[in-house]
Amino acid sequence: MKNVGIIFAGGIGRRMNSKALPKQFLKLHEKEIIIYTLEHFENHAEIDGIVIACVEEWIPFLERLIKRYDIHKVAAVVPGGKTGQESIYNALCAAKINYGEDAVVLVHDGVRPLIDSKTITDSIKCVHENGSAITIAPANETIVSVDRDSKITNIVDRNSCAVARAPQSFFLGELLNAHKRAISEKQDAFIDSASLMRYYGHSLTSIVGPVENIKITTPMDFYTFRALSEAKESAQLFGV
Repeated sequence: MKNVGIIFAGGIGRRMNSKALPKQFLKLHEKEIIIYTLEHFENHAEIDGIVIACVEEWIPFLERLIKRYDIHKVAAVVPGGKTGQESIYNALCAAKINYGEDAVVLVHDGVRPLIDSKTITDSIKCVHENGSAITIAPANETIVSVDRDSKITNIVDRNSCAVARAPQSFFLGELLNAHKRAISEKQDAFIDSASLMRYYGHSLTSIVGPVENIKITTPMDFYTFRALSEAKESAQLFGV
């Protein structure tokens, strides 16, 4: 049974204001964000392969990066779709060809470069034990419900709340079958794999990931990534 990273790199980064360059190809210290992400999966002993869904016109550029940075576990780079849901489906189909339906897939954003090895390990273990693993982070601010008139209708106990993050992990065959049901029913608006699997009746189990495992969507996110990366480098340099 194989463990496969399904990396979504299909976004074009409108909120990043990066104009011509998709956000996953923005650089920190001369290395693209997606390479930081891929290296976590490349260097993890339990990951057998990687499949990437990428903006189609940027596939040749990504393939050159993969070669330049010696990312050897990438089995396929497939075109992204019109939605994130379609992009993940394309990657799952390629993963099935290469690894079979019994594989464990870890669906992860190409712009979440601050994932750590423990989260990958915990995800794989949780899928084997429970059939799913949804990475979460504790909610650290007050959560409120708001109606259409901007009136607060409820203040939720944040101790019972968490933020869903990535990876979101499942057995490949189960996730692929859920995607096929969604296609047959013309359901194309699921925001992530967890939402899709929940809709089709699958039980979801959470694992707690690092708080810093943010998705880089806005310039502020990028500055946070830079600050955290530099802090980690300084800690290693000075033995903190």
